[in-house]
Amino acid sequence: MQRATPEDGRDESPQERADRKWGDLLQEIRVAQTGVQILFGFLLTVVFQPTYRQLSQADQTLYMVTIVLGATATGALVAPVAFHRIVAGRRIKPQAVAWASRLTMLGLFLLFVTMTSALLLVLRTATHDDGYVPWIVAGVAGLYILWWFVIPTVTRIRKSSDADARDRD
Repeated sequence: MQRATPEDGRDESPQERADRKWGDLLQEIRVAQTGVQILFGFLLTVVFQPTYRQLSQADQTLYMVTIVLGATATGALVAPVAFHRIVAGRRIKPQAVAWASRLTMLGLFLLFVTMTSALLLVLRTATHDDGYVPWIVAGVAGLYILWWFVIPTVTRIRKSSDADARDRD
C-alpha cells in the first residue's frame, strides 16, 4: 500500500485519505443541507399564503424560478449521500469523494443563486420594487461570492504557489 510522502503533511494511504476527505465532506454538507432545507421549506409555504395571488406576474415568475433553484440545490446537496450509498463497498471511495465534492460545489452554487433570488423576491415584495433593491441584492451576492468562492480560491492558489516555491528551492 502506497503511503503519502512526508511533504504531503500526512502519513496516510490513498484509502485513508479518501476516508478522511469523505468525513470532512460530510461535515460540510451537513451545514449546507440544513440551510438549504430551511430555505426551501420556507419557500414551499409562500404559494399557500393568501397574499401570493396579489404578487405581480413578474414576482410570481421570480418565485417559481426561486423554488426550482431551491429544489435543485437541495437535490445537489443530498446527491453525495445517495451516491455514496449506491457505490458503498465497491472500493471506489476516492472516485466517490471526487464526485461528491463536485456535487457539493454544484449544490453550493445553486444555493448561492437560490438565496440571491429569494432575497430579490422578498425585498421586491417588502419595498414594492424600489430602485435600490437590485443594488442591495448585488451587494449581498458579491459578499457571498467573496466569502464562498474568492477567498477560498485565492487561499488555495497561494498555498499551491508557496508549495511550488518550496519545491524549486
